[in-house]
Amino acid sequence: MHTILGAGGPVANALTRELLNNNETIRLVSRKPIEPQGKNITWQKADLLNYNELLSASKGSTVIYLTAGLVYDKKVWAEQWPVIMQNFINLGKETGARLIFFDNVYSYGLVNGPMLETTPYHPSSVKGEIRAKIATQLMDEVKAGNIRASIARGADFYGTDSKNAFVDMMVLDKYAKKEKAQWIGNPNKLHNFSFIADMGKGMFLLGQNPDSDNQVWHMPTAKPITGKQLIEIAAEIYGVAPKYFAVNKFMLWMYGLFVKVVMGTVEMYYQYDHDYDFNSDKFEKAFNFKPTSYRDGIKLMSETLYKKS
Repeated sequence: MHTILGAGGPVANALTRELLNNNETIRLVSRKPIEPQGKNITWQKADLLNYNELLSASKGSTVIYLTAGLVYDKKVWAEQWPVIMQNFINLGKETGARLIFFDNVYSYGLVNGPMLETTPYHPSSVKGEIRAKIATQLMDEVKAGNIRASIARGADFYGTDSKNAFVDMMVLDKYAKKEKAQWIGNPNKLHNFSFIADMGKGMFLLGQNPDSDNQVWHMPTAKPITGKQLIEIAAEIYGVAPKYFAVNKFMLWMYGLFVKVVMGTVEMYYQYDHDYDFNSDKFEKAFNFKPTSYRDGIKLMSETLYKKS
């Protein structure tokens, strides 16, 4: 049985689709109700902060995935992430299941050059410090031989059904409506974006291959391009002029005074005014996997979630 903690989010949904397509038995675990679509899939209510509820929901699991996304608030993260990670570790110890944690790149901080699985943690933000702490918390238990666990990391997403990712909201949705796009930071800097379907496939492949345990893996992601290049690709696909305006740090901060979640992105601004080079060569070679190109991913979105008007 494959158990997904934090079900209902973009990565969890993409992983669920892959597991369903391969006739696996799935248990979705979340606080909010989810109506399972398909056979061999069930939902059980549990709070990630409540270990007894999680244990009840996870019994019988072969693989347990942690794909949760908390409210984008560093105070909430500081209070809840260490507890959630300890619960996750304890589940691995008590059930014997393999653990796979979906993480982001905040722990690396500002990196001069490609981000690799071996890149040391030098966080440039409070959220990055929290992420580095919980990633170390998990892998220390691996090194001690107490659990079998891996970390899967992705870059910024696009193609999400929740429609709350940066490129989805500020570029694809805007062009689908024939509106001007927006870009955070310097559009001449390099940046990767992970196609959400590839994140699901990547997590699925890790779950199917025990030899991948006890490592960090960067999920398959196309090579970085500039924001301007991505905007031009999107505009061509949507049949609009590549018009956009760039949002600088001060503008982001001003908007954040009125929208708390936006204020939470201000400390991450370094990711958008410097080159951001996320490297997934290790995964691509190990699994002979070619990431979805930006052109193919955006074209698919223009035919499905963010349809041309």
